[in-house]
Amino acid sequence: MSRIFTAADGHPRCAWSATAPDFLRYHDEEWGYPVGDDIRLFEKVCLESFQSGLSWRTILDKRENFRAAFAGFGFNEMAKFGAADVERLLQDKGIIRHRGKIEAVINNAARARELVAEAGSLAAFFWSFEPKAEDLPEPQSASTSPDSVALSKALKKRGWKFVGPTTAFAFMQAMGLINDHANGCICREKAAEARNAFTAPRLEASG
Repeated sequence: MSRIFTAADGHPRCAWSATAPDFLRYHDEEWGYPVGDDIRLFEKVCLESFQSGLSWRTILDKRENFRAAFAGFGFNEMAKFGAADVERLLQDKGIIRHRGKIEAVINNAARARELVAEAGSLAAFFWSFEPKAEDLPEPQSASTSPDSVALSKALKKRGWKFVGPTTAFAFMQAMGLINDHANGCICREKAAEARNAFTAPRLEASG
């Protein structure tokens, strides 16, 4: 199966972006471009956790509902959520009403605050797991990598939940730590240019 399709504008794109109405815009404007904002990074971790076992289309369709339900994914605010918030969220038909995942992302908000204290920012921590381009497999040929395994282990060690290697890999693809646009996709070069212009944040020196 080809990893490329030709869109209505005549330009080639990753084939998956043709499989749902909202995917093309998401593919062209977001997926694979580097992100250094802590809130956006945390949001994506949460949404990838909710996606586990589901399709990204389901999550993307509900993304605005998730943002409204989870305080815009401001992890400092989310970390204050308690049992009453869990019950409220379980009644919210606009999101995925899975108790384990809801409790996991609330837990992860508290862990995110701790990680900011440790590393200086979520961005600095996540970008420290960026692989070297020469170590990457053929685009869209893998669902995990040594770096996604390492990121998953590092997060789990710090108490994060629902952050397995596949979830970590999807997060890295989407947030630009990996340029996984297919060879020939019009956005592959654009994503590479965006990465070259992006200064990855550095971990704060300890001690």
